[in-house]
Amino acid sequence: MSAPKRRTGRRQLENNIDLHDPSLYLNRELSQLAFNVRVLAQAMDESLPLLERLRFLCISCTNLDEFFEIRVATVRHQLEFGGPLGPDGLAPAVAMRQIHEKAGELVGEQYRYWNDVLRPQLADAGIRFLPRDKWTQRQARWLKKHFEGEIMPVLSPLGLDPAHPFPRILNKSLNIVVVLQGKDAFGRPAHMAVVRAPRSLPRVIQLPREVSGGEHDFVLLSAVLSAFVDELFPGMKVKGAYQFRVTRNSELAVDEDEVENLASALKGELVGRGFARAVRLEIAENCPKSIVKALLRNFELSENAVYRINGPVNLNRVSSVIGLIDRPELKFPPFQPRTPPALLEAATPFEAIRAGDILLHHPFDAFKPVIDLVGFAARDPDVLAIKQTLYRTADDSELVNLLIEAARNGKDVTVVIELRARFDEEANIRLADRLQEAGAQVVYGVVGFKTHAKMLLIVRREGKRLRRYAHLSTGNYHPGTARAYTDLGMFTANEDICQDVHSVFQQVSGLAPALRLKRLLQSPFSLHTALLLKIEREAEHARAGRPCGIIAKVNAINEPEVIRALYRASQAGVGIDLIVRGACSLRPGVPGVSDNIRVRSIIGRFLEHSRVYCFHNGGDEEIYCASADWMERNLLRRIETCWPLLDPEVAAQVRSEALDAYLADDRRAWLLQADGSYLPPKGEGEATYSAQDDLLLKHGG
Repeated sequence: MSAPKRRTGRRQLENNIDLHDPSLYLNRELSQLAFNVRVLAQAMDESLPLLERLRFLCISCTNLDEFFEIRVATVRHQLEFGGPLGPDGLAPAVAMRQIHEKAGELVGEQYRYWNDVLRPQLADAGIRFLPRDKWTQRQARWLKKHFEGEIMPVLSPLGLDPAHPFPRILNKSLNIVVVLQGKDAFGRPAHMAVVRAPRSLPRVIQLPREVSGGEHDFVLLSAVLSAFVDELFPGMKVKGAYQFRVTRNSELAVDEDEVENLASALKGELVGRGFARAVRLEIAENCPKSIVKALLRNFELSENAVYRINGPVNLNRVSSVIGLIDRPELKFPPFQPRTPPALLEAATPFEAIRAGDILLHHPFDAFKPVIDLVGFAARDPDVLAIKQTLYRTADDSELVNLLIEAARNGKDVTVVIELRARFDEEANIRLADRLQEAGAQVVYGVVGFKTHAKMLLIVRREGKRLRRYAHLSTGNYHPGTARAYTDLGMFTANEDICQDVHSVFQQVSGLAPALRLKRLLQSPFSLHTALLLKIEREAEHARAGRPCGIIAKVNAINEPEVIRALYRASQAGVGIDLIVRGACSLRPGVPGVSDNIRVRSIIGRFLEHSRVYCFHNGGDEEIYCASADWMERNLLRRIETCWPLLDPEVAAQVRSEALDAYLADDRRAWLLQADGSYLPPKGEGEATYSAQDDLLLKHGG
């Protein structure tokens, strides 16, 4: 299968403005960093429960890790090997300099807030993270005994000398570099050693109440290692011990055109992922310059790639204590997701779906109906076949167990597993092996195109005919993310949509050409072109004086042709509202270009993940849900699905809950400015409405 060639077109000049001008585009990486600033702002919002603020702080840290592993690694590759510039025209060297500058500011703010605000507030609430200089004698004795009995036996310190060069350091692992004075057992002078903390060791240690005096007293592993590291070097003097962590490129490089077995090739790449090129060094701020320089040389990093840390280098690991603390008043109130009444009232899920399309708005609606449908299908003697895509799911996925049960029950089960789902490759390989062992047919997608579509199709014999039932979703078939992310899913028995889903499955398994679909839009074939045409149609309505407008909710926007189409629509007078959670390369509010475009980002309790496109179309409104963001990779290099909401009630619900509610949000909304900055939510007492809070109430949470 090959994607259609991308159209370049002529350079558009609207109102004498060149829409290819790099100044009209924001840098993707810097925009993504701005998203992490907004996440950190949630940690600083004192209207939120204390432990949830801690969670947001840790999320901002893990997000930054992934940013370096993927985005910074990409920029470094461009810097070293070249490549086309993005639409913003920013040279890789300039981009890298600005990234490190902005990231440095973000890291400084993370640790300032942890040290000066959050940790003291946690201590006031009876949750203490005890630094070394505050340990009592009793606490120190207990920790030393714990070190000798539970930690030291699994450590393997390595002295550095010509026979023992610097060891390979695993991506994001905790390490201690130790400066020594003296001689070892063989009379060799010792200067420096590295202590690697095995991943089997917990990064946070809870002290017994009888030892610490508090119910929730914790010590970080890095502090324990630094305090008792001299126990590892008897007869020598430890002159200094400094924690550090290195972040590496985590993209897997597999030439799919050259490999015979993608699963085997990925297994080989996964072995080396943890030791790929370094992109960042985090180290204790009191580490001497000479040691920092030696580490930078070893990891082949520049001076601006080092981040001196005033606190634990793996601050995100602090989040592990949240599950250990039973303090409901310090967490978000629990909620019970709703099951749509249509599913509760029907005798079977098939009966409910035949009666009309059913929308699931996660996490406000439960994910359980999806699991129940697959379970019912696995045991229903009238079900002949089940087809499903899996991009990310849990290791112990109940859905996978049900698909295995269906295969063992004689159903024809086909599962499209995307092995290249970033950071889930190993888990997906295990799932594929389990499914194949049970007799399910496993398809690894299409060479060169990630299968990112979220689809489920069930074929059932009903009387003298076969009927198909489909589930389409904006999010993954993962119960955990269905409780933490906002996503939209739809059950349907619409014949056209089900036929289209069937055709996509045929294409992915290699049994069909690029068929013309009746209802679905599909990447990499029709979605990109359709978006451009629909945006231009709104511009034509505006020029003709007809009602027009565009609302889109996506996770990111960077595809330049779509951005230029939006600019032209704005110039024509189309009002455009974009709800973009993360990176946005479009500049709103530029005079003569994007005066009519408004961009907002919602950062709340749940991660915004649903994709919805709405076109006013002269009063004949069209609403679509999709698995695709408005990014180059989604529109041109992935297999994605975008489906229309044909049921008026479902369309009205999506318009109200996923678009209008978020446009009305003034409590969690950040407004993107033309210079790339974001205006924060309104001040305390001014904001009146949160879309997520309202949806929790409406759905009975």
